[in-house]
Amino acid sequence: MQIDPNDLTSDELYKLMIGSVVPRPICWASTLSRDGIANLAPFSFFTVVSRKPPMVSLTIQPRSDRVQLKDTLINARETGEFVVNIVSLAQADRMHLTSVEYLPEEDEFDITGLGKTPSVDVRPPRVSGAPIAMECKVHSITPMGDVGDNVLVGRVVRFHFRDDMWLPGGRVNTAALQPVGRLAAEYTLADAVFTCPMPADVLAAYASRPWRRIDGRDVGWSPLTEKSWSAAGNVKLAE
Repeated sequence: MQIDPNDLTSDELYKLMIGSVVPRPICWASTLSRDGIANLAPFSFFTVVSRKPPMVSLTIQPRSDRVQLKDTLINARETGEFVVNIVSLAQADRMHLTSVEYLPEEDEFDITGLGKTPSVDVRPPRVSGAPIAMECKVHSITPMGDVGDNVLVGRVVRFHFRDDMWLPGGRVNTAALQPVGRLAAEYTLADAVFTCPMPADVLAAYASRPWRRIDGRDVGWSPLTEKSWSAAGNVKLAE
C-alpha cells in the first residue's frame, strides 16, 4: 500500500499520523490566562528538543471549528509560561476529561476535581499528585503547515519529582511511574520492559499476538468509529 499525502484531507492525514507514530508521550499542559483562569489540557504531539538547556515541544492544533486557537496556546503566548505534567495511570480518567473543549472561562482543575499545587518559577499551577512536572518558560511559538498547527517550545526552568520517582545517582524511577501514552485515538500503559537482543522464542510468541485491553472492551473496538471522536484531538461530551 502506497499513499500520496497530497490526495488526502487534513483529517485523513491526522488518522494516519496518529496511528503510525506510536506510542506518543502525553504533555498534560497547565497554563493561566491573563485573567488568572487556570487551563489544563493533554497533547500527544510532545517531545524533548534540547538537553542543555532542557527544552520540550508540543504541537497544538486549532479547536474543532478549525478557526479558534486552543486556550493552552493563547495562554502560553500571552503569559510566556506553562507547566508540563506527566500522566500516570491513576490520573488517566481525569486527564481524558480535560481534553473536552470547555469555554475559556472554565477551569479544568475545578471541573475535574484535580488539586492545584503552586509552582516555583512560573505562575501556572502544577497538577497535584502528578509524578513529574516541568515548569517552562516559552522559548518560541512557530506556525507549521497549512491548517493552523503551532509548535510551542518551552525551556524547563524547574523539575518536580514525586519522592518515589527519584533514585540515587540522578535516575528516575520509571518502574514506579506507570506512564500513560497515546496510540491512535486510544491510550496505552507502559508496563513491560525489555533489552536487546530479544530471545527468539519471545519474538515468536509476540509475532501474531494482539495487544491486550485493560478497559474491558473488545480487542477490535476503536474510538475512531465513535461520534465522540474528534480530529481536533478533543473529547465530545455525551448529549
